[in-house]
Amino acid sequence: MRAETGVAAQAQAVSGLYIGAGAGANFMQDQTITRTTFPQVATPVSALNLGGNRGVNMGTGFTGVVSVGYGLGNGLRLEVEGGFIQNRFKKAGGNAQVGVANFGGDEYKYTGMVNALYDIDPAVFGLGTLPVVPYIGAGVGYAWAQHKNARILGFVPATPGVNTPFGQYQFRSNDGEGDFAYQAIAGVAFPITAIPGLSLTAEYRFMGLVGERNYTYQYASNRPQLGGGVSTRANVRFDDDFNHSVMLGVRYAFNAAPPPPPAAPIAQAPAREAARTYLVFFDWDKADLTPRARQVVSEAAQATTRTQVTRIQVNGFTDTSGTPQYNQGLSVRRAQSVANELVRDGVPRSAISIQGFGENRLLVPTANGVREPQNRRVEIILQ
Repeated sequence: MRAETGVAAQAQAVSGLYIGAGAGANFMQDQTITRTTFPQVATPVSALNLGGNRGVNMGTGFTGVVSVGYGLGNGLRLEVEGGFIQNRFKKAGGNAQVGVANFGGDEYKYTGMVNALYDIDPAVFGLGTLPVVPYIGAGVGYAWAQHKNARILGFVPATPGVNTPFGQYQFRSNDGEGDFAYQAIAGVAFPITAIPGLSLTAEYRFMGLVGERNYTYQYASNRPQLGGGVSTRANVRFDDDFNHSVMLGVRYAFNAAPPPPPAAPIAQAPAREAARTYLVFFDWDKADLTPRARQVVSEAAQATTRTQVTRIQVNGFTDTSGTPQYNQGLSVRRAQSVANELVRDGVPRSAISIQGFGENRLLVPTANGVREPQNRRVEIILQ
């Protein structure tokens, strides 16, 4: 049987040596007896002809194969296989000369085939990745078909007004005959991801044998007109040996690459916290830091060591007392005082940017000339 290596999500083409085996049911089409001859005895035995295209009903049987192959790595595989097929004879139909006969025993076929198979990439047909890998193939070889304990037990009806009473006859054989064989294969393989190279398979096969096969049967009858008391050889010719098989199997590829290790997790940069703002307040018309202001600046400096900070924005503001020009300069001096304190607390000067906004962007909206304490401030923004 066939299989695929790789993982279910992305099967890899078979490359190198593999082995396989499978078993299942074989459905054999009815055969036809096209001719029967008795080379050792003339009339009247030769008048009994099992031929005339008598159909032989075949029962469902067993089939199994083992194979050794080589994958070329591009989807193409070549292999040799040995197989066995068993089906049971059930009944031989009647004709104008003889009645319906019971047909017992089995037909065994021993096969040796050379196969070429191709694993189909579903992505070629726009199907993406599938958990199975479909494949098709064909093979040629040789089949030895043996009639094992074959027994044809039948009768010839009596003819009214003629001295031909009811009679029985039998044919027995263990003979075999070889022939050229051919087959077509279609299946799917399911890779087992836990064991690289191992796959389960399911497939359908059609096998046919070319030409007719002649088997030697031993003949006997209790009716004088049919050679009663005579045991003689009969040549029975069979045609139409067609077989339909359904099998489940397993295959192991020795050079299968192990599945790729799981991708290493991508190292994530520490999440940047949202911008944090510290407010430093000033006395009226002052740019000096109060003890409380120094404490706030120290807290901001310590925060830069605990979080990822790429930029520190220091913005100065004033209230609305004083002229706009004076307040603009005062806001810059306040921002500079805070920046200098940050540097003393260990913050690199290159990380700090300073800007003064004067009496713009009031924290508490007021009219002109109002000394609002919360508007006399510096904002330290950690980004």
